[in-house]
Amino acid sequence: MKRTNTIIIGGGQAGLAMSRRLVERGVDHAILERGRVAERWRSERWDSLRLLTPRWQSRLPGWSYGGPAPDGFMTKSEVIEYLEGYARSFDTPLHTGVTVISVELELDCFKVTTDCCVWRAANVVIATGECDRPYIPPMAADFPVRIAQVAPTRYRNPEQLPGGGVLVVGASATGIQLASEIARSGRPVTLAVGRHIRLPRSYRGRDIMAWFDAIGLLSEPASQVWDINASRRQPSLQLIGAEDRRSLDLNILQEQGVRVAGRVIGAEGGHVYLADDLAATIERAEVKMHEQLDRVDSFIARSGLSAEFPAEERPRRVRIPEAPSMLNLEAEGISAVLWATGYRREYPWLRVPVLDANGELRHDGGVTPQPGLYALGLRFMRRRNSSFLDGVGADAEELAERIVNRTARCYVTAA
Repeated sequence: MKRTNTIIIGGGQAGLAMSRRLVERGVDHAILERGRVAERWRSERWDSLRLLTPRWQSRLPGWSYGGPAPDGFMTKSEVIEYLEGYARSFDTPLHTGVTVISVELELDCFKVTTDCCVWRAANVVIATGECDRPYIPPMAADFPVRIAQVAPTRYRNPEQLPGGGVLVVGASATGIQLASEIARSGRPVTLAVGRHIRLPRSYRGRDIMAWFDAIGLLSEPASQVWDINASRRQPSLQLIGAEDRRSLDLNILQEQGVRVAGRVIGAEGGHVYLADDLAATIERAEVKMHEQLDRVDSFIARSGLSAEFPAEERPRRVRIPEAPSMLNLEAEGISAVLWATGYRREYPWLRVPVLDANGELRHDGGVTPQPGLYALGLRFMRRRNSSFLDGVGADAEELAERIVNRTARCYVTAA
């Protein structure tokens, strides 16, 4: 049995940031990573994906982008190289290719069983990320077997899809990007639109994320939010990381030939039923967008920046088409469904009673009800950007302090 003070589960951005903070404090620990550094970027992301935040906003503890294009967006391979470089930049005790089988309590400590050995530790940090498992709704079972059903983690490019039309379900960042890419490949695409947050890529001469950073929106603490659970359920921003800084919205998708419709509410006998809510969904997104742009305008006015960043026309309203209430998959020539319906977290190896009825971790800012058990990298965990490459470091700093200050009866030293 191996012994250490803290086990970190997951070797992505959250796990590495946590390790850096513990190294700085001289805390003995180990990172257990089932694959390689940035494994999900390697094996669960599509070929053309770029980060939605600019390169300058890729700030980790003791590590930041120093290349020639800070205002651009990292490609999939760049993100992998960036995290690999970060792991090499300090003396991190990283163990790759190690799968955690179980985490359980044993005499007030944690027993972490892996496929190669057993660890005993006073603390465990779950850093497996926000995007753990793609959510596929139960109605997927009602689609004909001839229809290929694809999750974003399995999608790589349009060429892997069968010939024919594609139904993309979900209109947040993933859904709009894949609908656009597939449509540009020549396939007919229908986009079933659910809740989304529309934003322009750039506004008043700067990237929208630069404004949010300046305002302090991204670092807004969870304690200042009226309903943190509702905030955590918000869809991802409807943005793309294009090098030409272009926006992508439902207007542009329609111009590319994508047919937009309401939410998918059911399927039976080769028919897909759609909600009559497209207009209302679009209107809510318009209202939310203008609220955020109003905040930017107010910040510019208060800061005396109006001359440097003059007012500009806002994005045109989304055209609301006549939307179908039902799709006959065979008649429409639809051969595939891509479920861009978000992610869920799963902890089948966690044998400590800290999960709620939905299988989610119960925590307050990453601190679970079980002393010594923490989480890192979850959406809006401590701040609005807790799950961002740019935000996980601040959370890691605070959790590292808790680990250092915690008096554990079962404190163990490295074997």
